[in-house]
Amino acid sequence: MSTATPASREWTVRGILQRMLPVLAVLTAIEMGSGLVLATFEETLLQYPTLLVLVPVTIGMAGNLGSVLAARLSTAFHLGLLSFSPTDDTLAGNALATLALSVTVFPLVGAAAWALQSVLRGSTLPLETVVAIASISGLVLAVLAVVVTVATTYLAYRFGLDPDEVVVPVVTNVCDVLGVLVLFIAVLAFV
Repeated sequence: MSTATPASREWTVRGILQRMLPVLAVLTAIEMGSGLVLATFEETLLQYPTLLVLVPVTIGMAGNLGSVLAARLSTAFHLGLLSFSPTDDTLAGNALATLALSVTVFPLVGAAAWALQSVLRGSTLPLETVVAIASISGLVLAVLAVVVTVATTYLAYRFGLDPDEVVVPVVTNVCDVLGVLVLFIAVLAFV
């Protein structure tokens, strides 16, 4: 019989598997959904190769923004600085910083995707269109990443889970699916 305390049992292989296996199983199903959505837009991607360049970068940046926010919120939570109140300065400041970062990064992502495609094969979409698609989808994804991150961090807290274990995988996977959906909604609006 083990003399380990409940706190030390949390970090056993069995404890980690019990907490994370259900989460990872659900996230795997979500990722398959992202692939299915992406497959439905295959014709559009082949017609406009610049968008093909934009897909992984947009999805990756949305996940990165959510991951950075998740790490900051998890740290604030562990330090006792996060209250999950709408008037919490830590929560609001981090959310606004995430949105501001998206407003500066995603137009550059769009311009870089257009430039790369122009150098490689010639772009079939104007620079303004690609930047608009990247900017709008990036801002919407940042808002969604903030919502998903705050909600996931709060739910981890409510269910007694360690946000460091749960939030980043959930946010990055959900942002993958949302990234594909939002990007192609923006494409339909501009192309």
